[in-house]
Amino acid sequence: MKKFIFKEPRLGFTNTTSSLSYTLKSLGGPILVPILRAALVLCTVMSLMLFIERVYMAVIILFVKLFGKKRYTKYRLNAMKEDLELNKSYPMVLIQIPMYNEKEVYKLSIGAACSLSWPCNRFIVQVLDDSTNETLRELVELECKKWIEKGVNVKYENRHNRNGYKAGALREGLQKQYVTDCEFVVIFDADFQPDKDFLWRTIPYLLENPDLGLVQARWKFVNADECLMTRLQEMSLDYHFSVEQEVGSSTYSFFGFNGTAGVWRIQAIHDAGGWKDRTTVEDMDLAVRASLKGWKFVFVGDLAVKNELPSTFKAYRFQQHRWSCGPANLFKKMTREILQCERVSIWKRFHVIYAFFFVRKIVAHWVTFFFYCIVIPASVLVPEIKLTKPVAIYIPAIITLLNAVCTPRSLHLVVFWILFENVMSLHRTKAAIIGLLEANRVNEWVVTEKLGNTMKQKKAAKKPRFRLGERIHVQELMMGTFMLYCAIHDLLFGKDHFFIYLLLQAGAFFVMGFGYIGTFVPS
Repeated sequence: MKKFIFKEPRLGFTNTTSSLSYTLKSLGGPILVPILRAALVLCTVMSLMLFIERVYMAVIILFVKLFGKKRYTKYRLNAMKEDLELNKSYPMVLIQIPMYNEKEVYKLSIGAACSLSWPCNRFIVQVLDDSTNETLRELVELECKKWIEKGVNVKYENRHNRNGYKAGALREGLQKQYVTDCEFVVIFDADFQPDKDFLWRTIPYLLENPDLGLVQARWKFVNADECLMTRLQEMSLDYHFSVEQEVGSSTYSFFGFNGTAGVWRIQAIHDAGGWKDRTTVEDMDLAVRASLKGWKFVFVGDLAVKNELPSTFKAYRFQQHRWSCGPANLFKKMTREILQCERVSIWKRFHVIYAFFFVRKIVAHWVTFFFYCIVIPASVLVPEIKLTKPVAIYIPAIITLLNAVCTPRSLHLVVFWILFENVMSLHRTKAAIIGLLEANRVNEWVVTEKLGNTMKQKKAAKKPRFRLGERIHVQELMMGTFMLYCAIHDLLFGKDHFFIYLLLQAGAFFVMGFGYIGTFVPS
């Protein structure tokens, strides 16, 4: 029987290269190889920056937990609450609820805010309704009237334009005449449902500490178990609250305001120059400006406010664009102002510019996309690019474990989380570049869709039809095709086993490219 021996094609410079790598070598080799080498060096530097930042925060949070040094525990909260009840000197509090066509959740937030445990004559619930649907406006106003009849001081405010979006609504809300007597303002987005004792667990901090401008609570997700995508979001946000916010509060008394579930001293808002709509992250903008004026913040990690995660891929993409584009744009606008500010220490300024903005808001996105989605696949096609194990395996593994440990119940999903985050880095990187260059879509504001009880009703109904175009995402499919080709090439001709990662990552791009992620509500 004749023995057949497979021989790899000889194409002129090596026996282990495919036709595409040969084409790349012959047409662009003198340029492509130096570019990839420079990209590898740059990605290595960024990986080390991110690694050092993650390890630094891990050390701080470990110290904080072991020695009980969380900043909010230093305050005598119980004593302050007792003193407040004894003297009956309750401050006037404004509760703002900005909303825009929030059909599914407006009753939840209004009801929760109106049910807060605080003297009825000492707080005002201000519903800032920018809805364009007239029927929905009437429903929201009717809900407000229902609570007014129960004795709650509710003010329904609507605008005939959306100038400034959320920042514009909050700014105009503070300009109302009845707000002049208010000392503090609480902000809840339309899907947030605070517990009744929220004010009792936040206001006393501000009463006893005149230099305190903001008290921030963490978020608790009511729909984290709805689908795999919400579970993966929970992992990322748990790290943000448990580590990033806690470290910022415990070290520099500074962190980014999350835009909701927080209490501001109104004087601090005015001192910082009020709400500005120059970026899509008006909350972060205000926090940075207030910090530069000397105001301090405290994060209360044991106080959680229920809210909803975006459960459709479309809504999540829009949200991540805003959350990635806005900080990069704000970084560009405020770097000089931060550097020139002499009111705060040089270390705090360094922390805000380097750690808060550059590493977390830009480097984290860029290194994830360019290294894991571009450099590693390209290194398979161009054998001159050699990846070392510390850069390709060890550093990423440590960063991943430091993030995942904050959500112990989801540790078994860590591989899915890595693949999901790598796909989303495509959109975050693009958004960060748009923010830095102030290109098209830099000020795009799309309100994150909340489903409330919609999905429960949909599951009981007949499975809806959908158009194919509603689920297809071309960018993800293109990246998936590229990574699949690299995986096949490595499987046939490579020796480093990168094809295992590349096949998994290509699969993730295809799954999300065809819309099989999250819940699906046809338009």
